[in-house]
Amino acid sequence: MRSYIVIATKGRAETVATLLDQLALQSQPSELIVIVGVETADIAGLSDHKLTTEGRAQVLLSDKAGLPIQRNFGLAHLERLGAFGTQESPSFVAFFDDDFRPAMDWMESAAQMFVEHADVVALTGHVLADGIKGSGLSEANASDYLTGDITPMPHWASGPEERNVSSMYGCNMAFRDVVVRSCRFDERLPLYAWQEDRDYTGQAQKFGRTIYTPACRGVHLGIKSARQSGVRFGYSQIANPIYLAGKGTMQRKHMRRFLWRALAVNLARSIRTHPTVDFRGRLKGNLRAVLDFLAGRCTPERILDL
Repeated sequence: MRSYIVIATKGRAETVATLLDQLALQSQPSELIVIVGVETADIAGLSDHKLTTEGRAQVLLSDKAGLPIQRNFGLAHLERLGAFGTQESPSFVAFFDDDFRPAMDWMESAAQMFVEHADVVALTGHVLADGIKGSGLSEANASDYLTGDITPMPHWASGPEERNVSSMYGCNMAFRDVVVRSCRFDERLPLYAWQEDRDYTGQAQKFGRTIYTPACRGVHLGIKSARQSGVRFGYSQIANPIYLAGKGTMQRKHMRRFLWRALAVNLARSIRTHPTVDFRGRLKGNLRAVLDFLAGRCTPERILDL
């Protein structure tokens, strides 16, 4: 089964280069890796990487920033190349965050899953550790988790058994050709696009099962640079679930859980200043979104005005 990879990035060219180093070691190489930045600084030096000079990776610039926009730009490029498969020659597309570090058999394991389970249209893998929950992880940390020198962290995307899930984890996910041919990421979710992975999963579920598989392992470094402000993120924590529930790609029970959890966590953590996370800014964004909702003007795009 042919495979492709799309990597959207902003302001982290060196981080992408390290990911490319690891992707060069995959036990089953992909046909093409598409890296999508917005400014030349986002992709500085990547044209000289071995995978690029060998034609196994291509570096592109989108005309606008935003995770959905850049991922869609990559998908449009693959579509022009005729990458989306046929029944006789199927394919899939994997999406990695630039700070995700996949095990060397990630792509091979994903391909095997799609081949063996015709009803599976999307998968996400076992996150051995996730730096997004704290101050971030180093490359050395990631290596230790991947080799088994460190016990994996507890995570919702973990466990020994395959299972159906309602959302992929955007840092590492793959979709069968029938999905990427028909579906696009919602560009109404701007910038970091909170819950864009759940929305895309909701679209994919029209075509088949969406699963977690322990076979595809990796580490999410959770690098803090190039992330949006606390106020903007806090606004998205409220606005995006409300929008997706109305759209039908998020269940209302999940929407309510996200809203109350965001408010509770940000309120509790705002008591003291956190060294890496702006919880006070997030709470301010939460409350701004709630007021806008009550006034009938709460939309995901409003973060662009904050």
